[in-house]
Order: sequence, then C-alpha cells, then structure tokens
Amino acid sequence: MATEKKNDIERTVEERLQNLFQLQTYLSEIDRIKTLRGELPNEVKDLEDEIIRHQTRLEKYQEEIKNLKEFIAKKNGEIAQRKVTIEKYDEQINNVRNNREFTFLEKEKEFEGLEIELAEKNIREATEKLELKSQEIERTKEGLSDNQHILEEKKKELEAIVSETRVEEENIRAKVKDLEQKIDDYTLAAFKRIRKNARNGLAIVTVQRDACGGCFNRIPPQRQLEIKMHRKVIVCEYCGRIMVDGALVGLAQEPVKETTPKPSRRKSAKAATAPAEEAAD
Repeated sequence: MATEKKNDIERTVEERLQNLFQLQTYLSEIDRIKTLRGELPNEVKDLEDEIIRHQTRLEKYQEEIKNLKEFIAKKNGEIAQRKVTIEKYDEQINNVRNNREFTFLEKEKEFEGLEIELAEKNIREATEKLELKSQEIERTKEGLSDNQHILEEKKKELEAIVSETRVEEENIRAKVKDLEQKIDDYTLAAFKRIRKNARNGLAIVTVQRDACGGCFNRIPPQRQLEIKMHRKVIVCEYCGRIMVDGALVGLAQEPVKETTPKPSRRKSAKAATAPAEEAAD
C-alpha cells in the first residue's frame, strides 16, 4: 500500500505546534553552526568575484595590447610603402619635361611626407598607450596573485571550520527533512515565511513571563489562555511569530514566587487579653 502524503494525514494542533517547535530547534542549531563560520563564506565569495574581475580585466588589457601592436605594425607598413612611393616620385622628377609635372610630383611627395608624419605620430601615441597598458597588466597580475593567495588561506580556514561541523550539520539537515514531511504544506510555507522575515530566525516562540518570547510584548491573559488550550495556531499580534505554551514543548515554566503574608503588627483585643485570662484561671 502506498504511503500517505503528509497533506492527507490529519494532525492535531498540538502535534503541529510540537513539530514546528522541534523544526525551529533544528534550524536554530544550523544557524548556530553558520554563525561559527562567521563571514568567511561571504569573504570567500567576494574574493572569488574579485579574482574573476581581475581575470576579465587582464584579458581585456591583453586584447587591447594585441590591437595596439597590430595597429603599430600596420602604420609601419604604411610608412615603408609611402617611402617607396616618394622614391618613385624622386625618379620621376629627374625626368620631368615641364614645370607642371614637377609641381604635381612635388605636391604628391609633400602629401606622402605628411602622411608619414601622421603615421609616426599615431605610432608614438599607440606606443605610449602600449606602455600604460603593460603597466596596468603588471598591476592587475599583482592584484590577482594577492587575491588568489588570500583566497587560498580563507578557503583553508573555512574548510577547517566546516570539517568540524559537517557531520553535525548533515545529521541535523536529515532530521529537518524528515520532520518537514510531517508538516502540511500550508503550515510549513507559513512557518518559512515568518522565519525569513524574523530578524533572529525564530518563527515560533514560547510565552515567557506573560510576554511573547520573540518581541517581548505583553500578552493579554485571555490570549495566554487560548495559547494553553492548543485549539488553534496563534500568532503574536506585534511580531507575527507563532506562540506556543512552554509546557507543550517540554520546557519548564518559571515558578511563580508565592509571597507569604507578613504578620500584622497590631494584635486584636481578643488576642491581647487571651494570655491574661489564661493566667487568671
């Protein structure tokens, strides 16, 4: 026979509250383990992101350097070609037949010379950029190396802490998974929503000293009575946490201190005359 789904199992309010409180206990223990790790997981993640940024920046600089080198090579090729053209113009000038041809060739030579000067200027500018990019690459490599070294140390530190608590956390998570199967989807979803919005991660709390154990606001006596009756799930009207009677979840309530009445300083007239009457008898 197939096993019943958790939504098909009818459970009393008491059972639901007990399961929720036990679930909260397990999750709080997991929170405690995470607290032991501190900010290390976030630091590791930040370092990994920073390393990716350095690597991306490095690839970008290397691509820019490649393009600059190609640009410089192209301009050097243009200069060489224009010098060859100028040499041809010089040969043609030696064989000109009139001033018009001479003027034309001189202008062409001047144009080629100007183009060479422009290309040389472009090469100087590209060379300066190339040097700056090379310096940026060196700085980026240093930053990348430093971050990789720090990341390695942080990972070792985190691994040491995780290894100490891994088995414990895995066991607790297994218990959480089993317990969640006993809680209906609606109640479980509400529990998780409350826990997500709670600053300390507490979604269900006990009543302590006539107050909510989460926000410590006072609970009216009638409301406390309803909580102790376990007829429905009751939430705090201030913080929205589920409230439960401590006795239901096996937590001893704080004993109420009984005050014995102090004897009155004044004695009644009858009490004062009684010893005298007894002495007379």
